[in-house]
Amino acid sequence: MDSNKKTAIKNRVIQVGENLKKNNMEFYYADTAADVKGIVESLMPEGCTVTHGGSVSMKECGVPELLNSGKYNYIDRSKASTPEEVKQVYRQAFSADVYISSANAITESGVLYNVDGNSNRIAAIAYGPDSVIIIAGYNKIVHDLNEAEIRVKTEAAPPNCVRLECDTYCASKGECLSLSKAGREITDGCGSDARICCNYLISAQQRHKGRIKVIIVGEELGY
Repeated sequence: MDSNKKTAIKNRVIQVGENLKKNNMEFYYADTAADVKGIVESLMPEGCTVTHGGSVSMKECGVPELLNSGKYNYIDRSKASTPEEVKQVYRQAFSADVYISSANAITESGVLYNVDGNSNRIAAIAYGPDSVIIIAGYNKIVHDLNEAEIRVKTEAAPPNCVRLECDTYCASKGECLSLSKAGREITDGCGSDARICCNYLISAQQRHKGRIKVIIVGEELGY
């Protein structure tokens, strides 16, 4: 990446980070995806119980390798083979010491925006685990919640539906059906049973200071 562009991106990320801190979230800057694993390791004591959502960003940073190192009590959702086992793993997340996820969008004012289908991820971000670690590339930064909505409906949901093999309008058309609707609401979308935009979480100023830790990377990650 051009050094001037890299500096501009970092400056924007740092400003967002200052606003995250004002909202009682911890902020960490990672210059590259390769730097993320070390930051995550510094935030997790050995022996702690850790699990995560279905984060592409986390995988791109090599975090699963750390979780499988034997240093932690790792609740690995990929090993759940039946619907009942999946449900049990989702419920275990609430009593985990650490929960790792990404964000669908982060506003310049330091607010996290997440949209889910099953909603186990947004539930754990909101309540349960003692510590939540968010890993996001700079491409997740948006101006405000209006841009966050558009980002999810054009950049996040379509590829995620393709990845998860969900039969939705956005998977086939590349954007949400609601974008063509005049006077749409943020929750408008398709009527598919496979829809992944079912519940919405906006994380603003936090009551429990430092519970949410946000690592923003100076590279594009995830969807």
